[in-house]
Amino acid sequence: MTSATPSRLKQLWLKPLLKLAQKSWWMSLLVWLAAIAPAHAALELRVAIEQDVSRVTLGSSTPATVRDASGQVLAQLPAGGAVTAQAASGAIQVNQFQTGQVWVEPSNGGFVFIGDRWYRGRTMVVPTGGGLTAVNYVDLEQYLYSVVGGEMPTNWPLEALKAQAVTARSYALYQRQTSANAVFDVGDTTAWQVYRGVEEETNTTQAAVQQTEGQVLTYNGQIIEAVFHSSSGGHTENVEDVWTQALPYLRAVQDFDQGAPVYQWNETIPADRLRQVIPGIGNILSMVPDRTTPRGRIVTMRVTGEGGTRIVSGAELRRSLQLRSTLFSVTPILGQVASAGNVPSIPTGFLITGRGFGHGLGMSQWGAYNLASQGYNYQQIVTHYYTGATLAKIQVE
Repeated sequence: MTSATPSRLKQLWLKPLLKLAQKSWWMSLLVWLAAIAPAHAALELRVAIEQDVSRVTLGSSTPATVRDASGQVLAQLPAGGAVTAQAASGAIQVNQFQTGQVWVEPSNGGFVFIGDRWYRGRTMVVPTGGGLTAVNYVDLEQYLYSVVGGEMPTNWPLEALKAQAVTARSYALYQRQTSANAVFDVGDTTAWQVYRGVEEETNTTQAAVQQTEGQVLTYNGQIIEAVFHSSSGGHTENVEDVWTQALPYLRAVQDFDQGAPVYQWNETIPADRLRQVIPGIGNILSMVPDRTTPRGRIVTMRVTGEGGTRIVSGAELRRSLQLRSTLFSVTPILGQVASAGNVPSIPTGFLITGRGFGHGLGMSQWGAYNLASQGYNYQQIVTHYYTGATLAKIQVE
């Protein structure tokens, strides 16, 4: 898809979508995508697309019905039509109607429009604490068409994409079982899995999902929390060394991510920025690991300044300094003028040298890429990164 597509779609707010769609390749694309979708038993996933917003634009690529929770018809949308749902004192205002829940249900396998993107499935909107939340009810397998494309380059080897499909399916179902709330099962951001609707789909992501349909990773008969990351920097971690609870399938294993563009990296942080991030101890003089994982990731860092010392978590440093991972070391950059006597030089900045991108747990995507490029299949890839896990097929009930 082109990068201009989302902004172009935003122009359709409060206007019938059909006028533009008939003149563009979008409507033809949506019809084609619907036509090639395979028939299979559906397991619907609830994905939060917009959360706590004051209003949201809803539409459909085919004629659609807008209903309330009781099934009463609030509006009929033509193909390409749109309505705006607005928050109204704990309820939803749609046209002249005020209700507690809104559904948009396209006909004939049409696509829904939520906010600024097209999605498969149907839409539900409910009032939540901060306004409205729009949820995409979508077939699990069709959801994965987009997730695989959002999480991994679509031109990568098919076996790597298939490994991503299996891990993403497992992760989504694990979250559905353990973290779902009354409104949705998962979100659509990197905090969950990236899901941007049909614009992320390609023939390769569809093939990866279809060729692994229903397959999940299990341990002792239970779907695992199949977390993944971009690159570990040479070796993944035991989960309890990075987070808290030990899990038998998230064990440290050799990675094969050498050559990845994020395998090694450097960042230079000016001294004044570091003072803002770590306040209260004056000019910072040194940063020395206080506690690390067995593989060298920073758990806590001892930061010494002119006015004292602080212990800062590696996770907080990564977040506040926008680093790729917690696998890094820090070297002070000293000024040109030497200090006098026993007074230490005040660094003008700090060079951070690191490896990898992400938390280093579970499957490394760049490792999957390299293994697939060397001829390994997706079964070999996922069982390498998830120790003792086995592949199983879910039964839809």
